[in-house]
Amino acid sequence: MSEPNYPRHVAIIMDGNGRWAKKRGMPRAFGHRQGGEAVRKTVQAAEDLGLECLTLYAFSSENWKREEGEISDLMNLMRRFIEANLKDMIQRKVRLKIIGDYKAFAPDIVEKLEDALERTKDGTRTLAVALNYGAQAEIARAARLAAEEGTIDPDSIARHLYTADLPPLDLLIRTSGEVRLSNFLLWQSAYAEMLFMDVLWPDFSEDHLREACETFATRERRFGGR
Repeated sequence: MSEPNYPRHVAIIMDGNGRWAKKRGMPRAFGHRQGGEAVRKTVQAAEDLGLECLTLYAFSSENWKREEGEISDLMNLMRRFIEANLKDMIQRKVRLKIIGDYKAFAPDIVEKLEDALERTKDGTRTLAVALNYGAQAEIARAARLAAEEGTIDPDSIARHLYTADLPPLDLLIRTSGEVRLSNFLLWQSAYAEMLFMDVLWPDFSEDHLREACETFATRERRFGGR
């Protein structure tokens, strides 16, 4: 069980893999691999801290603009991550959820993702992974679906967001010291607390996540009130 004032739902923009690798004279692929290990540790830390939902920004719809070799490295990392961690997720009762248009990926990746979605569907905690995701496109999609039903208002749009079945977003973290949202969870972040941390993603640890949750617990959330 989480601490009384800890967030239920934390989202993270995992930034800094490339800079982490460059500081060590290594290729970006090395940074992405170490970032994958940070993901594994952070999922475990979220469980240890009692968080109900963790959402990670893994691959944006803009990431297709990167060099072909880097995209290939990211795709291979995704394959290996699923293969290496699926059994553990099932045992730990972690439900995988994908937000974004993941069906744009290679057929074998889509097959692995859908197998993982099916095999973890009864989990009691949620790991939501944003893949081929962009918040502006998500909002446009939700508005289009709402219009097809006949009413466009905040409630109808919210019902059609990828995150409709998740707890409201409480805390959004971005690593690497950058201070921007980068088209991530724009609608969901309307009243979320935000924390921008100087640590590069491969160095992110349970201590950093706990520090973020403790900072959140000290804040007074107003939701537009005085």
